[in-house]
Amino acid sequence: MPEEIERTVWSGNFISAKVKGKWEYVSRTRGIKAAVILAIDADDHVLLVEQLRVPLGRPTIELPAGLIGDHAADADEDVTTAANRELEEETGYRAARMEIIGEFYSSPGMVTEGFTLLRAHNLHQVGPGGGVDGEDITVHRVPRSRIAEFVADQRSRGLGIDVRLLLLLGPSIFGG
Repeated sequence: MPEEIERTVWSGNFISAKVKGKWEYVSRTRGIKAAVILAIDADDHVLLVEQLRVPLGRPTIELPAGLIGDHAADADEDVTTAANRELEEETGYRAARMEIIGEFYSSPGMVTEGFTLLRAHNLHQVGPGGGVDGEDITVHRVPRSRIAEFVADQRSRGLGIDVRLLLLLGPSIFGG
C-alpha cells in the first residue's frame, strides 16, 4: 500500500490546514513548538494565568506557556530559556531551575502541535507579570489544595479551562 501524501490546503502566518488520506489536521508553520510551565511556589501555591482566547471567544484558565523561538531573533531558542522567559513575562516569577518533564500532545487527532512540560523550581517574584504586547494576562496564585474549587468557580463564571489543568485536578477526579 503506497504512503499517503500530505497536502497543504491552506496556510496562514501561523497555521496550516493539511490533508493526508482521509485525515484533516492543522499544524504550526515553521514547526514551532511550545513550552508549558508547572509552577508551584514554596507555599504550595500554583501559578495560573487567565487570558482571552479568541477561538473560544472567552478567557481561559491555563498553566503559563508560550512558543519557543517564535521571533526571528530567538529562532534557536532552547526550551528551558523559552520557559523561563514566558514564566517571567506572564506571571512575574522567575525560576532558579527548570526541569523538563517531557513532550506531550493535547489533541493529536486534529493538531500536530506538541508542547514540552517543564516544572519550575525555587520561584521568586521579580515583577507583576501580565504578558507582553497587549496580552492582558491575569495571574492567579492558587493554593494547590484548592485547585478543584478554583477551577469549578472559574468554570461557573463562564471561563474556559485548559486541558492541561487535569494535571492538577487528577487526585480530585479520582477520589484521591
